[in-house]
Amino acid sequence: MNKEQVIELISNKTRLIRVEKGYSQEKMAEIIGISKKTLVQIEKGRTLAGWTNTVAVCALFRDSEVLQSVLGDEPLEVIETIAHNNVDRPKSKSMGGKVWWKEIAKKGEFRLQQNMISQHYRILDDEHVRWFSTFDLEEATSRLNELTSRGGNYK
Repeated sequence: MNKEQVIELISNKTRLIRVEKGYSQEKMAEIIGISKKTLVQIEKGRTLAGWTNTVAVCALFRDSEVLQSVLGDEPLEVIETIAHNNVDRPKSKSMGGKVWWKEIAKKGEFRLQQNMISQHYRILDDEHVRWFSTFDLEEATSRLNELTSRGGNYK
């Protein structure tokens, strides 16, 4: 998944997200910081939202079931991973990946998971803290090996 794909996905789902939240076009446009006219154009498929608006929608409506159905349980993780090309630092605690994730590998205290919707990879520790995210399996596997080869001196 890349920026263009996410922009297209979110643009195509903007109306559903708005309806899910019960907002008028005026209110939705105000929340994400665009004109009503622009929102109408996005909802009608005449134009795509920009990256900034896509990020705003993912941040402001991260609990949306519509968003979660197209990006997985943590839309901001997908956005952050795309924006930075990967995320390589201990991050927020997750729910552990029981619904949207399949386990690829487990080594020591760490496990490598793949999101079944966005297809990106992440490494969690036993406390469900996210240590790394990327769309590159080889990079994720390498980082998993690095973390587990430190003999517990990673924190």
